[in-house]
Amino acid sequence: MEFLMVLVVTALFCVALRNVVRRVPLLFYALAVLVVAVFVFGAYVPLPRPLWSLLLVLVQKCLLPLALFAVVMFIGVLPGESRAKAWLRPVRAELSIVAWILSLGHMALYLASYAPRLLGGRVDGNVLAALMLALVLFALLLVLGVTSFNAVKRRMGADTWKRVQLLAYPFFGLVYVHLLLMLLPSALQGGAAAQASVAAYTAVFGTYAVLRVTRALLDRRMAASVEEVRA
Repeated sequence: MEFLMVLVVTALFCVALRNVVRRVPLLFYALAVLVVAVFVFGAYVPLPRPLWSLLLVLVQKCLLPLALFAVVMFIGVLPGESRAKAWLRPVRAELSIVAWILSLGHMALYLASYAPRLLGGRVDGNVLAALMLALVLFALLLVLGVTSFNAVKRRMGADTWKRVQLLAYPFFGLVYVHLLLMLLPSALQGGAAAQASVAAYTAVFGTYAVLRVTRALLDRRMAASVEEVRA
C-alpha cells in the first residue's frame, strides 16, 4: 500500500507541476541529484530521523523513481484523445530523466551494500538472482536514461532512438520480476507487509500490461484499416 500512496501523490505532483517541469527541467534534474547526494551522505553520516525516514521510503526502497517510471509508462498507453495524456506527454522524457537520476542513487547503494556478501559467498539463491537481475536493470537503465536527453536523441536519429526506447518494455517487466524475487520469500512466509506490497505491485504492473496489450491491438487494427483504405 505504501507504493500506491507514493504513486498517487507522485502522479498528482506531475500533473500540478507539468508547466514548471516543461519550462525549467534542469531545476528538477538538480533537485534529483541533490536528493541522491543527501541520501548517499546519510548512508554514512547520521541525518535527522524524519529526513532519513523519508529518504528510506522514497529512495532506498526506490518508491519515488518507480512511481515516476510508472507515470511515464502509463502515459504511453493512455488513449490518444485523453486529457491526461495530452497534458503529461510533453514532459514524459523529463520525468523519466528525474526517475533515472533517483534510480541511480538507489542502485549504487543497493549494489554496494550487497557486494561484500556476494564476494564472501554469503548470499542465498533468491537474493543472488535478484542481484544478477539488478545488474541487468542497471545496464538497461543507463541506456534508457542517457538516450532520454534531447541532445542524444537528436544525434541518434528518430528510427534508432525508437528502437532503443523499446528496451523500456523489458526494463519495466524485469523490475516487476526483481521486486517479486525480493518480496516473495517473506510474503510466502506470511509477512503481511510483503504480501501487501506484492499485491500492490501486481495490480499496477498487471494493469499496465493489460493496457499495453490492448493499445497494441488497437494500433494494429487501425494500421490494418489504413492499409485497406489505401488499397
